[in-house]
Amino acid sequence: MFASYRGRGFTLVEVMVALAVVAVALPAVMMTLYQQVDGTAYLRDKSQAQMVAANKLAELRLLTRARQQLLRGSDSGTGEFAGRNWSWRIESSETEMQGFYRVAIEVRAAGDASAEAASERPLYTLVAFMHDAYAGERDGA
Repeated sequence: MFASYRGRGFTLVEVMVALAVVAVALPAVMMTLYQQVDGTAYLRDKSQAQMVAANKLAELRLLTRARQQLLRGSDSGTGEFAGRNWSWRIESSETEMQGFYRVAIEVRAAGDASAEAASERPLYTLVAFMHDAYAGERDGA
């Protein structure tokens, strides 16, 4: 009578081993999924920061033409893009080539606008080189 029931189910030891395997594997799977989601969010933020930097470069080009003067020095500010606040900083410096300037645009996610947010590494930095075509007109050349 007992022989017919032995082959039908799992023993308590087999069930406990199966639960132990699941208990070890499940946290590893959860950690992998968490890292994947975190990586996806970072890539989304970095892509949006790249778009903010490209927009600031286009705006800088338009302002340069309208003012007939290239930005020299630095400028910074905040703006909204894709439903989030972003902070940006533009740094313009002369190059060895006369009339050419190196323009670096750094973009960060703007949180609470605290000092620690300003010191964190930018999500994206765009570097472009621009020619100050109006320098000769201002200098009288």
